[in-house]
Amino acid sequence: MHVFGLTGGIASGKSTVSRMLRELGARVLDADVLAREVVEPGTPGLQRIDERFPGVVGPDGRLDRVKLGAHIFADPAERAALNAIVHPEVRALFLQKLQALEAEGVTHAVYDVPLLIETGLHQVMEGVAVVWVPREVQKARLMARDGLDAAQAEARLQAQMALDDKRAHATWVIDNSGAPEATRPQVEAVWRAMLAQG
Repeated sequence: MHVFGLTGGIASGKSTVSRMLRELGARVLDADVLAREVVEPGTPGLQRIDERFPGVVGPDGRLDRVKLGAHIFADPAERAALNAIVHPEVRALFLQKLQALEAEGVTHAVYDVPLLIETGLHQVMEGVAVVWVPREVQKARLMARDGLDAAQAEARLQAQMALDDKRAHATWVIDNSGAPEATRPQVEAVWRAMLAQG
C-alpha cells in the first residue's frame, strides 16, 4: 500500500484539492473525519474524554465540542491531554481503514491531515502534497470566508505553521492561488506521479 500525505493551511483550498483527488479516483482518508469518528457515542475515545474532562459530554451522549473547546483553548496542558487521548485513537482507526482499502485491492491512498508536518507524520509518507497560496491570498480568503477583520485573520494565521515553511517539506506543491481551472491540472499531475510510485 502506497500512502501519500496531503496538507495545507487554513483557507488554502485543501478541501478543494481533496475533492479533485477523489474525482480522479483517489481514495482519500480525512484525518478530521476520523477524529470525529473516534469520539462518537459509545466509543472508547469518548469514554476517556468524559473521564478526563467531566461535563463535556451532553445529555444526548454526544461530545459538546463548544464546552470542550472552551476548556482546552487557553490551556496548552489540557490540549495536550486531549491530543494524548485522540491521536492514538485516530492512528488506530487510520490503520484499520488502510487495511480495509488494501483488502479491497486499493494500492494507493492519500491521507488528508491539516497538521501532517507539525506532528511529524510526513516522515512516514511516501510523498507529500502541500496546497499552497501566497500569505496575502490566504489572509484575504480567510477574511472573506469567515467574516474576520485583518487582525483576527492574522491571529489565526499566526497560530499555524506558515505555508512557506510547509512547502519546504513538500514532494509536490499545488499552487491554489488562481482559479480552480488552474489548480485541477496540477492535481492531475500529482495524482499521476503518486500512481507512478510502485
